[in-house]
Amino acid sequence: MKYYDYLIVGSGLFGATFAYCARLAGKRCLVIDRRNHLGGNAYCENVGGINVHVYGPHIFHTSNRKIWDLVNTIVPFNSFINKPLATYKDKTYNLPFNMNTFRQLWNVECADEARDIINRQRQDVIEKLAGREPENLEEQALMLVGRDIYEILIKGYTEKQWGRLCSELPAFIIKRLPVRFTFDNNYFNDVYQGIPIGGYNRLIDGLLVGIETRTGVDFINHREECINLADKVVFTGQIDEYYNFRYGPLEFRSVRFENEDINISDFQGNAVINYTERDVPFTRTIEHKHFEMFGDEVQKCSHTVVSKEFSVEWMKGMEPYYPVNDAKNNNLYLKYKALADSEKNVIFGGRLAEYKYYDMAPVMERAIETFQSNL
Repeated sequence: MKYYDYLIVGSGLFGATFAYCARLAGKRCLVIDRRNHLGGNAYCENVGGINVHVYGPHIFHTSNRKIWDLVNTIVPFNSFINKPLATYKDKTYNLPFNMNTFRQLWNVECADEARDIINRQRQDVIEKLAGREPENLEEQALMLVGRDIYEILIKGYTEKQWGRLCSELPAFIIKRLPVRFTFDNNYFNDVYQGIPIGGYNRLIDGLLVGIETRTGVDFINHREECINLADKVVFTGQIDEYYNFRYGPLEFRSVRFENEDINISDFQGNAVINYTERDVPFTRTIEHKHFEMFGDEVQKCSHTVVSKEFSVEWMKGMEPYYPVNDAKNNNLYLKYKALADSEKNVIFGGRLAEYKYYDMAPVMERAIETFQSNL
């Protein structure tokens, strides 16, 4: 008999949530992670009282009341609302696209005026397409929102993010673009939104209460030893790496950050500002204190931590962030998935193992569903 029911490889939200469910069901779990900390990309580092989102900003949002109640039983969440801004040629615009944005672009006050401008610009593109479907992201975006919004707020940012021209990117990356004809700067449409009070480490630690964890353990390099510890393995790493890149590597985009601890109380007055010009090398700046400090709290904290985020092509040895879900990579993933589906004692789940981008709440939902389906 093996000592654990589940060996869970990876302590991000999928792995931690799966372990949480398994512990409640009376299962014995061991969670391992190749990094020297728990929490995956949700990990925070405290810098002088500021919780820095080491792997980029994470904002929890959901309309699933059960998930919201679950995370709040583990750690209370604050009322943070994501209201990002975008900067283009020294002008600042509100996101998502709403009446504030349209007023900044065209000096309009009426929703009908804004709608007419967008529709005229869309119609120009629709006529050029002459009945055919958009063949690339540029055509898709122009058809959805017109040229002004595309040129100022989408094109440069997207090309930096993906390292490719919009005309070379598949149309499905932008299936739809939210356009609001109201003065509403809330980026998400979900009912519930916030940040764990005290940072995401508290959420991860709460999910993993009573569960044995080991950091600095590389499953790939100690595969046989690890497998022999448990009846089943829950693998949340790269599915192609699990199979030693048998069919070749899947492509990802990665991210690097330049962090600066600045001796002022407030740098940009907002948590996230996008830089949409192609010539600005970084995609956005993150001022971490604004996720958890509000009003006078911001001024009372005499320093601030700001991160510049740069999107880069992933190479082996780097952290994989975003799957490149084009046709080539999706077909390659299906080959690996066929191997995974034939496994009897290995469960694959999460962003890297399923080659699918997940927000935080959906990946928790997915982990709960996966545990229940494997009981």
